[in-house]
Amino acid sequence: METEDVTVREQLFHDRVRETIICVLLFICLYILSHFILTHFKKNAEFVTDDIEDATVNKIALWLCTFTLSVAVCAVLILPISILSNEVLLTFPHSYYMQWLNGSLIRGLWNLVFLFSNLSLVFLMPFAYFFTESEGFAGSKKGIMARVYETAVMLLLLSLLVLGIVWVASALIHHNTARESLYDLWEYYLPHLYSGISLFGVLLLLLCTPFGLSRMFSVTGSLLVKPRLLENLEETMNCTAFEEASLSRKLKSNTSCWISANIEAINNELLSVQSKSIALELRKRASPWQRNLGYPVAMLLLLALTAVSVLMVCFHVLELLFDESAMPRGMEDPHLGLASFSMFGSLGAAVQVVIILYLMVSSVVGFYSSPLFTGLLPRAQDTTLTQIIGNCVSLLILSSALPVFSRTLGITRFDLLGDFGRYNWLGSFHIVFLYNMLFAGLTSACLINTVTWALQRELIRAFGLHRLPLTVSRSTIPLKLLLANGLSKIH
Repeated sequence: METEDVTVREQLFHDRVRETIICVLLFICLYILSHFILTHFKKNAEFVTDDIEDATVNKIALWLCTFTLSVAVCAVLILPISILSNEVLLTFPHSYYMQWLNGSLIRGLWNLVFLFSNLSLVFLMPFAYFFTESEGFAGSKKGIMARVYETAVMLLLLSLLVLGIVWVASALIHHNTARESLYDLWEYYLPHLYSGISLFGVLLLLLCTPFGLSRMFSVTGSLLVKPRLLENLEETMNCTAFEEASLSRKLKSNTSCWISANIEAINNELLSVQSKSIALELRKRASPWQRNLGYPVAMLLLLALTAVSVLMVCFHVLELLFDESAMPRGMEDPHLGLASFSMFGSLGAAVQVVIILYLMVSSVVGFYSSPLFTGLLPRAQDTTLTQIIGNCVSLLILSSALPVFSRTLGITRFDLLGDFGRYNWLGSFHIVFLYNMLFAGLTSACLINTVTWALQRELIRAFGLHRLPLTVSRSTIPLKLLLANGLSKIH
């Protein structure tokens, strides 16, 4: 009997060591990736200064930002990793090399992501910001420790302020419970705080993702070579070269006779023509496959992913009306390898993973495209440390809410593990149902508006109507006139 107990304890010990090693290796890889990303965007002048103390403080803050960004990337990957792990165990149920992939490992990853994401949001990022802004208390000895003491005091005051706000909100909603749980910090107030942060992140995803899905078409189009119907590329390049030469000659001759406003206008026009010439040169160098097939295939792929996402959400709305199990909830044991989380098997699971990653990319695009957050857009080698902190916090809020967002919309049937399923608002049918309806409606409206306007704009450009002296808009030229003009050109 004692031998069996020793064997069980040894097995549990080896399992725990193996899971720890896997988690550490995964985090090290993500940390290195995040370090390269932040190094590419950081402003080097802030880290190479004459003041050694400021440089040290900035480096410490950058390490904390790297940690936070790596947690954000892990939060994005945790749900796809869980879905793919289940499918791998279904495909190879008795494989000796897949025994390390089990429910205990996946549940541990979910718990670590939840712990580190909240630790970063509540402590590390506020500490990094206050640490970079601190100078030490007046009259105290200058140095790193003086800044640490000031930052600790600011964090303490901020924590008291946040807990006071949570207590007041709890008292307004549940008066008796809040009064009785005044000292029950861990079991009552922190879950409420986590639930509020998650709800804010899910609402932010609701606003950014539909807008980002519509923006994905223009962003992808700017990276690819667009085909032009009925366009003579050589003729367009000759006209552009002639226009560029004319502007250069006009700028060089009798420059002293021009006033500064005219010179600036000609310079701007010349820069515009030169950029157009560069774009035409890239179009000429592109292969016929890239010029005529790459852009349509990419647009059709984006349209298909967006349409599948909307259809999955609409189907989930119907499920919410007739099936109580469609509601998002938490689970203790994932039970990997028993059944697929998609009715279409491994193919459906792969589609779920692609859709989840696509929605995350779209939400990031929509976030940085919105007028409120355009100033946070990072620039290569020109992003200040304060902007890096803001970007890390924003990305962590979006990524940590992604599992709840995906499960609430019914993109996957993989239920939430660990503390992700403890959010109070997940059990409200009205909130979940309204959330699904809003997402489907906003995404459909943005998609219809983007596709119709993009189609008319391309037809206007293809048929040469953009060269008219008057401003052309979709209200001034109907679609029938565009098609009639195109048919007359063809004949």
